[in-house]
This record gives sequence, C-alpha cells and structure tokens, in this order.
Amino acid sequence: MRTLNDYFLTVKLSDVSTAGSAYVVAPDAGKIIKISSVLGGAIATADAEITTEINGTAVTGGAITIANTSSAAGDVDSAVPTAANFVQENDVIEIITDGASANTVPVEFTIVIRR
Repeated sequence: MRTLNDYFLTVKLSDVSTAGSAYVVAPDAGKIIKISSVLGGAIATADAEITTEINGTAVTGGAITIANTSSAAGDVDSAVPTAANFVQENDVIEIITDGASANTVPVEFTIVIRR
C-alpha cells in the first residue's frame, strides 16, 4: 500500500536493446522501495539486464531482468531494493541497460521513493 509519503519518478530508455543509461534527479530525500518497468514491444535474442545506481553506486536488489521469451508491449517487471537505496535531494538515479537484447524497443521505469 502506498502512503502520502511516497513519490514517484519516471524515466524512459528509448531503446532497451542498446547499451546505455537514462537519468532522473531525486527531488527530495527518501528510500527507493520499488523499481518497475513496462516494455514498449517485444525484444529478442537475449534478456535485457537492467541495473540501478545512485550517484554511481549500485543499488542492492535494484536489478531487473526483462525476459525476451514471450516478451510483448505492456510486460511489467520489478525489483525491490534491499540496500544502498537511500537518495538525498538532487541525487542522480541512473537506470542502465546492458543492451544484450535485440529490436529497438522503448522501456519506461517508475521509481517509488518513500520519505
């Protein structure tokens, strides 16, 4: 259940199948309690491995595997970080794809932060 102390950030990778990153700034301090992705289409060849960092430090438990098998637009995956998941105001949150999959497919992420 979400509380009034939760806020949500969204960030989009234009192509999950090309190695790269997307960035978003935390507007307030808090703890990342969930990271979810929604796929914009089918990927192929390999799974897309997603990792999360705060100011260059890996978020423990912040990895998401987007499976290529039976993938389709609207597929949702998520992670529940367990450590190294506190942000301060103006910290940079980075979502990183390994680019191992094929097909040019966007993916949007929602990051839930609890104050």
